[in-house]
Amino acid sequence: MLEKPLLTTDRLVLRRWRHGDREPFAAMNADPEVMEHFPDTLSAEQSDALVDSIESGFEQRGFGLWALEIAETGRFIGFTGLSVPRFEAHFTPAVEIGWRLTRSSWGHGYAGEAARRALAFAFDDLALAEVVSFASHSNLRSQKVMERIGMTHDPADDFDHPALDEGHPLRRHVLWRITAEGRRDRPGR
Repeated sequence: MLEKPLLTTDRLVLRRWRHGDREPFAAMNADPEVMEHFPDTLSAEQSDALVDSIESGFEQRGFGLWALEIAETGRFIGFTGLSVPRFEAHFTPAVEIGWRLTRSSWGHGYAGEAARRALAFAFDDLALAEVVSFASHSNLRSQKVMERIGMTHDPADDFDHPALDEGHPLRRHVLWRITAEGRRDRPGR
């Protein structure tokens, strides 16, 4: 398993997945509070399959959802990174930025800090023109992160997630965007 690319911030390390991440990742994915804005929690087998899929994405594309750890302690706290949505919508094909953190890691600014680093990689290393993010309409915490990292929301872009049935309470999704030209962390800004 390749360790590159490894991304760092002042407090965090975004890295490839290790076998030891699987147990805390499964515990996080089984937490109903963490998974509140997803259709269901994940079993340990489903969580392991997700890690395998993420790692396959790194091998295929050179980017993915990095395992996230606190630099000072090495404690695994979730993931942040880039992925390619597997469904068709008015904004696909696209590269999405996303995150999922352990409940104990909420409220410390980790999601935004890691997301800003992942966006820098998307624009500076991958030379992407745009990155999107989406979440269920009710996921206000993630939408606040999207706003804090400089993404913009146009309600005309909102959509019904095709993997969720008509009438499902999480079906309506908001779409946020950020372009390489519009990012706030560019030199000279």
